[in-house]
Amino acid sequence: MQAGLLCGYMALLISNAPKSVIKDLSRIPGIGPSLASDLYSLGVHEVAELRGRDPESLYSELCEKAGQHVDRCVLYAFRCAVYFASESRPDPEKLKWWNWKDSGVP
Repeated sequence: MQAGLLCGYMALLISNAPKSVIKDLSRIPGIGPSLASDLYSLGVHEVAELRGRDPESLYSELCEKAGQHVDRCVLYAFRCAVYFASESRPDPEKLKWWNWKDSGVP
């Protein structure tokens, strides 16, 4: 099993997030079960709760909870997630987390 898949699997095993929450948050492009569990641990229980949130603050809080630096790609996914939750008709190009890197924030 690849390291990334193992981490996601372990997150699911230790997550206390209800399956319905994981399912709802996983509707967000770029957010799978592992990041959905992370969002749940940050107090986000549904997509709508991401509206108006600061992705950088979410990322910093996750790093603090983890007790270590978390891969910066998570920040990009959080930026995309907040955009998705905030737009009624999102631009498909902006629903790709890699388009939210520091140098290319749309």
